[in-house]
Amino acid sequence: MPIIKKISYFIAAFQATDITYKMKNMNYARILLLLTLLFASTATFAGPGDTITVMTSPVLNADASASFDTTIVLPDTLTYRKIYLVYTVNSHTCPAGSTYCHQWDYIGNVTLKTPNGDTVELSRIITPFATSGWSRFPSPPGWSEDYVFDVTDFALYLKDTITINTALGVGSPGFGCYSKFIFVEGTPDRNTVGITPVYRHGGTYGNASNPIDNNFPVESETAPAGTASAAFRFLVTGHGSDANYCCEFAEHYYNLYLNGDSILQQNIWRRCGMGELYPQGGTWLYDRSNWCPGASVIPYYDVLPGVTAGTNYTINVGFEPYTVASPSGNYDASASIVYYGPINKTLDASIEDIIAPSSSPQHFRENPSNDMPIIHIHNSGSTGITSVSFMYGEADSTLQPYSWHGALAPLADTTITFPALTSLANMSAASISGTFPFIAYITGVNGTSADNDPTNDTMRSSFVVAPRWPDTIVVRMLTSNLSADGVSMNTNPSEVSWSITNIAGDTVFSRTNTDYSTQYSDTITLPADGYYRIFVSTPAWCAGLHWWAFDDGLTGYAPGYLIVKKRSGANIPMHGYTYAGSTTPAGLKNYGEHDDFGCGYSQYFYVSTAVPAGITDLNSRASVTIYPNPANTELDVIFDGMDTRNATVSVVNMLGQSVYSSGLFGSSTALIDTRALPAGLYTVLCRDGNGLVKVEKVLIEH
Repeated sequence: MPIIKKISYFIAAFQATDITYKMKNMNYARILLLLTLLFASTATFAGPGDTITVMTSPVLNADASASFDTTIVLPDTLTYRKIYLVYTVNSHTCPAGSTYCHQWDYIGNVTLKTPNGDTVELSRIITPFATSGWSRFPSPPGWSEDYVFDVTDFALYLKDTITINTALGVGSPGFGCYSKFIFVEGTPDRNTVGITPVYRHGGTYGNASNPIDNNFPVESETAPAGTASAAFRFLVTGHGSDANYCCEFAEHYYNLYLNGDSILQQNIWRRCGMGELYPQGGTWLYDRSNWCPGASVIPYYDVLPGVTAGTNYTINVGFEPYTVASPSGNYDASASIVYYGPINKTLDASIEDIIAPSSSPQHFRENPSNDMPIIHIHNSGSTGITSVSFMYGEADSTLQPYSWHGALAPLADTTITFPALTSLANMSAASISGTFPFIAYITGVNGTSADNDPTNDTMRSSFVVAPRWPDTIVVRMLTSNLSADGVSMNTNPSEVSWSITNIAGDTVFSRTNTDYSTQYSDTITLPADGYYRIFVSTPAWCAGLHWWAFDDGLTGYAPGYLIVKKRSGANIPMHGYTYAGSTTPAGLKNYGEHDDFGCGYSQYFYVSTAVPAGITDLNSRASVTIYPNPANTELDVIFDGMDTRNATVSVVNMLGQSVYSSGLFGSSTALIDTRALPAGLYTVLCRDGNGLVKVEKVLIEH
């Protein structure tokens, strides 16, 4: 095991046993030396690209207004290319008899106490409506998610012995949280030469006798030595509600003033209905003032033009003028000025993220994807980038080369879509299940064979492949009665539309300009093998086709639904959008009420009329669908496009023992009750009477 990984593990262990606290006055180099001696290793200390992980104390069941200080020891002699803060939130079962326990939307944040007694807010999230029963939130509560923040700018403070405050919400023991730091050794884009906290609170908005601007007075500052540039970092969220629904549900702005002049205006607003964590309970899909349940709060970084070493200047924030008779909403805000030195590297590109293929919950809407990977890159050098060469692919297969050409200014970012990856198409065509590794790395920048920093050139992700669908599908849709103007009901046109596009983005089928409360059934034969994307759009109300809150809260509301079927009539499962209730709704009450997707929903799928190698199939259009996987109480097996008079389904445990076997006797489906089966891994074997059709591993959980 590399020495740096040993160090990471033992630092975490020290935190758990309080050894770190007893060692907090020791120099970090001595701690490294001690760990090295403990392992009697001849390995060298960590080099560029290696990581050190330092845990803070976990907060398991947060009490009302939970706020916990933790003193931790961080490295004090090393330099880091990146420092990440990982803030983990999880839901818990409420204690028996508790009155104010909820999994609702609250602020969760991590604050650093500086050596001079000041505070800097490092991160902020809004917890989700983690209501049990929705597909992303199991019952009993067991949801957990990591929120990752780049806090490299605060490297000046993140060293030696520091105190971190981890806080979560107000009045909600239904959540827990903890945080950790990940230090990646190397050279940062720029060194931070100074940080000045300037505002640490917000205030009530709309009070004529005490305007919120009183809490954001003019500050006189001087840029420290070494400053090449500066930025104003502003975290702000609106909450509470007055007669105008301010501040959570009302859009307002702030102005940033430099030397008395407004240099920019920012709207404090965010579209929540396209969030990655869906469906949720509660009112998650309403647009809000940076208060999107289940999402990170993204700080505004406003460049301060002309501020360099020795510059004397004034700065302040002014909110949009607003008064109300009974102010009850507020903006929660914190701000710091960050001073940067010059860019450290001359020519350097870095891969910052893999958007697809990825199993990351932060890219839930974009995945499973097609065979065209999408990555996010950054110019971390002082030279403009005009070309970047890559290798990419499923890590266990042959990688493909690609050269991107464009214009990327220093410190700028861009998203790149790679050409189609053959291995991904083959995997979808063969309906391969499981999780697989993807890798992308940079092989050259601006025609050179290498850039200044190889440690940021490679990134990996894990993924599952998009499903294989038959080439003929039926899309059945009932539109809701919400109109496209975002205000009316029972007025045409409806807000709902859907389309199917091919890999090139060309629309091959669509249903647009629909009438409200109208049922449509479209049988579609797709023209060629390959990847497709079905996209359902509800942009006016952003409530999907059926939102539970409108059932009782919007007079006259009539929801809709959308189901994709095979020719046999069997439902086709979709990622992140499950079918609830009857497949032929009558009154529609409760139909799909946990499947709201916000402003839009997409599903990638693969069509192949050829039989993948290794699958015996009498009919090139035949297929077998087995879902859900993992299974809890039941397992559906659906045969499509084949003679099932002699078909059988068997379930075999890990010892090779058959625990279930049944014939279909002409039916196209089998429903297997898994409640009596022990949790574990099983093999499902599907035969059509003439040979093996499909074998699939299924995990049963309880």
